[in-house]
This record gives sequence, structure tokens and C-alpha cells, in this order.
Amino acid sequence: MTQPRVRQGLVLGMSTLAFTVCFMVWMMFAVLGVPIKELLQLNETQFGLLAATPVLTGSLVRLPLGLLTDRFGGRIVFFVLMLTCVLPLYLITYATAFWQFLVLGLFVGLAGGSFSVGIAYVAKWFDKDNQGFAMGVFGAGNAGAAVTKFLAPALIALGTWHLVPKVFSAILFITALLFWFLTSENKAHRSAGGATLREQLLCLKDPAVWRYCQYYSIVFGGYVALALWATKYYVQEYGFSLQSAALLAACFSLPGGVLRAVGGWMSDRWGAQSVTWWVLWVSWICLFLLSYPQTQLQVQTVNGPLDFHIGLNATVFTILLFVMGIAFAFGKASVFKYIANDYPQNMGAVSGIVGLAGGLGGFVLPIMFGALVDLTGVRSSCFMLMYGVVWVSLTWMYFSEIRKQPLLGKAPAAQPLQGESV
Repeated sequence: MTQPRVRQGLVLGMSTLAFTVCFMVWMMFAVLGVPIKELLQLNETQFGLLAATPVLTGSLVRLPLGLLTDRFGGRIVFFVLMLTCVLPLYLITYATAFWQFLVLGLFVGLAGGSFSVGIAYVAKWFDKDNQGFAMGVFGAGNAGAAVTKFLAPALIALGTWHLVPKVFSAILFITALLFWFLTSENKAHRSAGGATLREQLLCLKDPAVWRYCQYYSIVFGGYVALALWATKYYVQEYGFSLQSAALLAACFSLPGGVLRAVGGWMSDRWGAQSVTWWVLWVSWICLFLLSYPQTQLQVQTVNGPLDFHIGLNATVFTILLFVMGIAFAFGKASVFKYIANDYPQNMGAVSGIVGLAGGLGGFVLPIMFGALVDLTGVRSSCFMLMYGVVWVSLTWMYFSEIRKQPLLGKAPAAQPLQGESV
């Protein structure tokens, strides 16, 4: 493992595998929550809270984990993080009350903080021209959400829901050991090792950081929220079985993770701004169509009343989710290309801040989804909410970035004033 390219490849490959497994664990309640909801007779808001609880801790720890990665290196932080989650994950098997699932979910959610560790760890092994692609490959670990939708229903069908946390904890433990023995650390990558906490957090004063947080709250926070919500949506809106609903929901989760590498390549080639702008527009259009509820319309005609049904069938709904999953995958990569370009020496801290914002979006949105359904009775209200969030992102991006760009070609060079030396 002395050759730089071999070390580089192992770091990228094992980090991607580790992140995939961590994300699989983090999204476990997307499927596991459905039988638990029936067992405990939970309402929609309680289900949203159950599904989102791991997302809360996974979001809150992203910033401190990013800071630790800058200071101590990604390898040791990633390894310890995975080991920390193994026992709480296994103990879910013995939970019987709602509060027990919530408490253990908080500890299992630490796995979600692996992103800010891995993204900074991987990025520092690659030059600027290839960073977007490398970070996209690593970010493809988001496909762990789809792995959950394939694996968890199969385990439930084989036995009971108790089998899921047992198998997942074993997979996480084995992955942690493989990661430790097959990766390496370069002390030169600890660029912020001598910086104080205050110096690392100075980036919070930069308005661009907050703008990137807003973008990421939809392309990642929205992805997490829908990955948690889609299985139950298929079951309740279209009447599918749990296994079929999970497979259909994977049509959103899988491209939303795997194609992130393509988004990284596109960001390297055409720039983070262009990719992000078009991602938001595609998402906005898809969410507009997804927001329309199932509607029965009666029109009075000369021949009497005529009934119409307006609404998306399962096929069109799945196609729109698939397209939006692709857009979100590209957007997740493009946002972090912004960060790699603007903050190469402080990437752990900035990725932690942006990742925290995205994760909080993934925590808040499922709870709001459930509350909106309880209040309105309209299941597509979740898409109405996300439509509004994307509209905010589009508006902010236009006034802060796009409006400053020429419509065609390059902006003309500034001409010197008369009498001014050139």
C-alpha cells in the first residue's frame, strides 16, 4: 500500500463503502418504522418523529465531526464513529415502547454524521480537477437509503422486524474493521490542525456559507425526508404492500445516491453554479406536479353532471420521483463542489456546517410532513411544502448569483473612466 494511487483508491473505495453502510443504518426507520407504527398504533406525526429522530443527531454532530476531522484526520474519526453506533443499533431489537425507539434512534443517528468526516477525508486525497468526481463517488453512498429498501423488507419477510437491527449492526461492525485495516492517513492533510475553534468557525460570517446551507437543505434534506417518507406514502396512497412500496421508493433513493458521482463530474466540467441552478429548476417543476392532490371534479353540462378524476397514478408518480432523485443527486455533488473551490483549507468545518443544515432539513421535514397530513388530510401536502422550500432557494440564488451574470457570453471588461490611468 505504498503507491500513492493504490492508497488513494483504497481511501475512496472504503470510505464510499463505509458511508453506504452508515447511510443504510441511518435510513433504517424508513422501512422498520412501518411495522413499528402498526405495532404501537402511532399517528402520522409520531411516525414522522420516529423516522426523523436518527436524522437529528446525525445532523447535529456533523459540525463537530467536521472540526475533529480537520484536526485529527478522517480515518480515526470515521472508525470510532462506526464502532460507537454498533451497540445502540443492536439494542433496538429489545425496544418495546415508543420512547425507547426514540432514545436508541438518537444514538443510531450518529452514523449520519459520517458524511462530514468522509467528504473532507476523501477530498484531501485528490487534486482540484478531480475533487468533484471523487466527492461525488463518495457521496454515492447515499444509495444506502436504497439498500435499506431492498434489504430490510427481505429480512422482515424472513423473520420479524427484530432481525433488521441485528443484521445491520453486524454489517456495520465488519465494515468498521475493514475500513481501519485497508485505509491510511496522511498527516499533511490535517491543514487546520493548529487552528483554534474560533478560527475554524469564522466561516459562519460568510453569507455564501448560509446560501450553500439553503441549497443543501433541499437537495440533501429533501432527499432524506422523502427517502424516509416514500415507502409509507406508497402504502397509504396507492395501497401497495410493504415490500412493493419499498422497491418503488428505491426508484427515488437509488438514483439519488448512485448518480451523485455524475453530478460531481458535471460540476468539474461546467461549474457548480450552472449545475445547481438547473437542479433547482427541475426539482421545482417536479414538485409542482407532485403537489396536486387526488381530486374528484364534477362539471355541470347540458346533458347533466360529468365527473372527472384528476391525480397522479402510481406510474407517473414514480417517474416524477425518479427524475427528482436524479436532480437531487446532481445537486448534492454541485453544492460540495462550491465548498471545495471556496474553502479548501477549512473544508471539514464548512462541510460540517452545510451538512448540518441539510441534515436538519431531513429531520424537520418528515415531522412537518406528518403534521400537515394530520392537519389537512392531504398526503401530497408534503410536496407542497418542499415546493415552497425550492422556490426560496431559486429566488435566493437568482438575486445573489444568477442576476450578476450576463445573459449571453462573457461580461464586458470594465472601462476606465476618462482621465484615469490604465
